[in-house]
Amino acid sequence: MSSKIPLQIFKSSSFHLSVWYAGLFIASAVLTLIATYFFLASTLRASDQQAIMSELKELASKYNSYSVSNFQQEVSGNLKYRKKNPFFIRLTDWTNRTLQVVDPELWDEFDLSLLEQKALQESWMYFPARHDDYDLMLASVQLQDGRWLQLGRSSETRQKTLERFSEVFVIIALPLAFLAFAGGTYLATRTLRPIRHIIQTVQSIRTGDMEARVPQSGVGDELDELARLFNEMLDRINALIISMKEALDNVAHDLRTPMTRLQNIAEIALRAPQERNLCREALTDCLEESDRVLHMLATLMDIAEAESGGMRLHQSVINLSPWLSRIMDMYQYVAEEKEVQMSLSLPKVLNAPIDQVRMSQAIANILDNAIKYTPSGGQIALEAYQTAGTCVIKIKDTGIGIPQTDLPKIWDRLYRGDASRSTKGLGLGLSFVKAIVKAHKGEVCASSPPGQGSCLTIVLPLKH
Repeated sequence: MSSKIPLQIFKSSSFHLSVWYAGLFIASAVLTLIATYFFLASTLRASDQQAIMSELKELASKYNSYSVSNFQQEVSGNLKYRKKNPFFIRLTDWTNRTLQVVDPELWDEFDLSLLEQKALQESWMYFPARHDDYDLMLASVQLQDGRWLQLGRSSETRQKTLERFSEVFVIIALPLAFLAFAGGTYLATRTLRPIRHIIQTVQSIRTGDMEARVPQSGVGDELDELARLFNEMLDRINALIISMKEALDNVAHDLRTPMTRLQNIAEIALRAPQERNLCREALTDCLEESDRVLHMLATLMDIAEAESGGMRLHQSVINLSPWLSRIMDMYQYVAEEKEVQMSLSLPKVLNAPIDQVRMSQAIANILDNAIKYTPSGGQIALEAYQTAGTCVIKIKDTGIGIPQTDLPKIWDRLYRGDASRSTKGLGLGLSFVKAIVKAHKGEVCASSPPGQGSCLTIVLPLKH
């Protein structure tokens, strides 16, 4: 068991992220230090070259102004040429024969005799030391009398500075690596914390805790957004499970009556004498009950499909005014039989993207309910208009209305209020309406002021 734990650690995403972060951090630090090293070396070299050229021009100007003896006395007696990082000064004739070297004992590590073997030139020249990695960087200039003046500086001071820089780099390498791994571990742990919370939440849900949710940090980053979306998904799944459970309970309850009726009809037909007319009536009743059950199941499936977002809509932009007029004409005959007046208030053009088949079912359900619960002499009015980027369809009636206590429940599946229990129906009409409108990204609401009938309002977006 103990041997498996390290292997799991090495395989974990936290370990991989820590290693990647540490590797990138160390690589970046090393590249930065290397770049700094070469920049420092280049800067020191440029500084030495600038100092050499400045001093060379000054000495050449003095030589050309003074006599040779005065020049030799000045450079020999000037203490600035004997300081910690002194200048090398050499005077030659036109054949490169050495006439004078200022303080030659300071330059014992270099073989100065080799200088006479090199051709004189005004470009930079470098001479290595006998036993060290230093070199002597020289610049030359020809004087007015034909002689040459050479001035240079050893790279010893520059090399020691760079060596100290390298030593500092080696000293900080170990703490830098430790800091990189510590920082990588901290960031990996912090970054993957929401992922671990999601894993713990899923494990809690697997054990039956459906209320478990992922804690959110509130910082508003991508991982916090992931936790929020995951919680919303869990809430929706939980709501769907509750809705399915309630629907199954309601279906089981509502199917009991038609199934019992079917059983009773069949038993009566079997017990009765073998009369053809009686059997035909029994079969007709069975067909009616089975059609009712099949219609209930089909409607429930359509509602579940729409609520889950799986209902396929064939939307197209149409003028709703003539379309609504045709639907009203279909119900005009039913309304006339019940002596209910129907009226329309539509603009000439009202374009909106809808699925004509599905939305026709929704409008038909509302009109069917309105006619069913509006007594003779009542009125039903359909109004449609456009406002604020939406299309509004209102259907008002002067019927019995909806009790205020029932208004929040009328959208539930298989719900039937006290006033509707005496009429035929499944209690799925308004649930179906809400599901279709929701599939269209719209909203539907109902209002019923006491004694004034009811009004159902559908609001649809004008764009897909």
